[in-house]
Amino acid sequence: MSVEVGTKVTGKVSGITNFGAFVDLGDKQTGLVHISEVSDGFVKDIHDVLAVGDEVQVKILSVGDDGKIALSIRKAMAKKPSVKEHKPYKKHEGDNNGRFHHEHNRNRDDKRHSFNNSKRNNDGKKKDFDSLLAGFLKESEDRLTSLKRNTEGKRGGRGGRRS
Repeated sequence: MSVEVGTKVTGKVSGITNFGAFVDLGDKQTGLVHISEVSDGFVKDIHDVLAVGDEVQVKILSVGDDGKIALSIRKAMAKKPSVKEHKPYKKHEGDNNGRFHHEHNRNRDDKRHSFNNSKRNNDGKKKDFDSLLAGFLKESEDRLTSLKRNTEGKRGGRGGRRS
């Protein structure tokens, strides 16, 4: 029996390792099903899915120059076409003449407006550069202090306790 890439064949699991399962295809030919090709879902332990002696249908992925045969159980299973449901866009509540408005853009616009508003005093006058810089330094120092406080007692944290 000659092995051709893309064909589906039935084989018997002849051995299991931590990285996959060896499948006997007949005519003294054995191929490997990598653990990632066993199932569509995550497989932590291959012994939960396969056992030695199980009959499995596999698809031949490749045949190497050295005779190694790569197999896949996952690709041999018949797949049903999945239909994805698309969420409709949210219509903006305000008077937007029926146009669609993404939630992400609305949040970005709100942030932009709040940033512009923070530059102004209650009087509506622009803050001078020195007061903006002082505010920034105070904010960043508070953040840095909070960060140091939270990482101080943890292992591997930068700037942790030293004795």
